[in-house]
Amino acid sequence: MLNSLLVSNSFAQLPPEFYTRLQARGLNNPSLLHVNSDVAGLLGLSPEQTASEDFLRIMSGNAPLPGGVTLAAVYSGHQFGVWAGQLGDGRAHLLGAVAGHDASGNPCDWELQLKGAGLTPYSRMGDGRAVLRSSVREYLASAAMVGLGIPTTLALCITQSDDPVYRETTETAAIVTRVAPSFIRFGSFEHWYANRRPDLLRELLNYVVCRFFADEVKLAQNDAEVPAMVCGFLDSVIRRTALLMADWQCVGFCHGVMNTDNMSILGLTIDYGPYGFMDGFQANHICNHSDTEGRYAWNQQASIGLWNLYRLANCFISLGVTQDALVQCLDRYEPIFTEAFREKMIRKMGLVQWQDGDEELIDQWWQLLHAQKADFTLSFRYLSEVMHDDSRFLALFTDRPAAEQWLRQYKARIALMEGNGQERVDSMNAVNPLYVLRNYLAERAIWDAKLKNPSTIEKLLTVLRNPFVEQAGMEQFAALPPEWANEIAVSCSS
Repeated sequence: MLNSLLVSNSFAQLPPEFYTRLQARGLNNPSLLHVNSDVAGLLGLSPEQTASEDFLRIMSGNAPLPGGVTLAAVYSGHQFGVWAGQLGDGRAHLLGAVAGHDASGNPCDWELQLKGAGLTPYSRMGDGRAVLRSSVREYLASAAMVGLGIPTTLALCITQSDDPVYRETTETAAIVTRVAPSFIRFGSFEHWYANRRPDLLRELLNYVVCRFFADEVKLAQNDAEVPAMVCGFLDSVIRRTALLMADWQCVGFCHGVMNTDNMSILGLTIDYGPYGFMDGFQANHICNHSDTEGRYAWNQQASIGLWNLYRLANCFISLGVTQDALVQCLDRYEPIFTEAFREKMIRKMGLVQWQDGDEELIDQWWQLLHAQKADFTLSFRYLSEVMHDDSRFLALFTDRPAAEQWLRQYKARIALMEGNGQERVDSMNAVNPLYVLRNYLAERAIWDAKLKNPSTIEKLLTVLRNPFVEQAGMEQFAALPPEWANEIAVSCSS
């Protein structure tokens, strides 16, 4: 039934050193918890196809994609700033690619990857499984990012079973089917540099440039043209990464584990684990309970993005690119990030264009939110209405006089602007979401999923699909978190 969808597994056409061919180890007595119809549509899958037994067998790891080549990729990386050596797809199985289209309707190929489908040669001390808890979190997070307009891997579906998986406690197994143009990471390049295989590093670079950067980068025809190709490639990756960091910062998203093996070469948000959208704002918020030193705190993410890019760029020394040329490329990161972040903040604050004094106003905004742990999402959202009613905004702050003092400055700034006040409100609401995937909302979805009830997942996907528009009957998803939400802790096992 799914035969017509297969294109190929282009990654499998690389030399065999890049991967191991294998079979997934399927779930026992699996059931389909949920299918994201939007992602299915991108793949050209009909509701009849996603409801079929063939679909369930493939997505639960009990059958290959027809005609496909299932494999697990090898890569290396730096984890928490320390070289970890060889890593690889320890619980992910790449099934192949299917022909589909992107959100704009343009034809493209999508790779399908099962996360949690059993042991691979790169599992190290792991069991190759994923638990239902983490699978639901990744499934929802990718949909949340799509709604926010932030580049991300996608998730097609979740299959689950009663197979036990042993973590801090005994949990049940699940598989989330991930979808992306490619799952290649910074660490994929680091692997061949560390193993002193410039031939395979060049092979990987050529593959990525030809397949994903052909419109931006000229493929080298000889060794003399390699440095120019590398610099063109790095320019594109640096720009995508800088823009992604600005996106994350402006919605209060913390990735939690920005290791180089968790950085997409395409500038996608990838490998959702101990992530979190901030509730009460703290500039140094750490979402990952395992991150004891705060390396991946919210206010460190932009810097870590650059640090990771340095590790990537360093690989190309082995291809004859000079250090000076690489540094010149890397020096472009900060201006790109700063410009993107500033432009986003101007829109979020409804300032239209930058003026003298705005930097101080915005700095004081962050200080106010930090000092009072005001809710990140609702503080921005309710700011749009303060010119006619500031009650909901001020209710977010425990020190009301301090909030009123800042608000007087903000209102004075807005009063200087020309134009329709409603246009300002509409433009602010178009970039400041009302709904984000708070940890406690994901937790509620997990509770229901354990009962094989996908209703909360379905409701969350509905609001997250269009998070900027208030939706009738969905008030519970825009509420401040309950007290028990403070007790939720996510770690690398999440």
